[in-house]
Amino acid sequence: MTSVWENLTVDARDPARLARWWAEALGYQVVSESPDEVEIRQSADRLPGLVFVPVTDAKDRKNRLHIDLRPANREAEVERLVDMGARHVDIGQGDVEWTVLADPEGNEFCVLREREE
Repeated sequence: MTSVWENLTVDARDPARLARWWAEALGYQVVSESPDEVEIRQSADRLPGLVFVPVTDAKDRKNRLHIDLRPANREAEVERLVDMGARHVDIGQGDVEWTVLADPEGNEFCVLREREE
């Protein structure tokens, strides 16, 4: 027997705002929203989703789990995400072939280079 990946849960000080930011970044939609959680998915019937839940404490260290994005054009995507409110961060990655950004609440994620065919 195996499990099905349902969601990735993200702690957030403002779950509705962060969920909408990620929905715009990924081209996802809000599929459910309550005071306790906001879920986004590619479509209502497609898993997995991202669920944003409220927390009162601020993020204080590097994420132990993060999202990697692989756009068709890394430079253009980094510019778009920064224009949306992401920021460049240095987590000690050194000289690498990807860009490390943080979302509006400081959660790190990577924008990878284009996949070679």
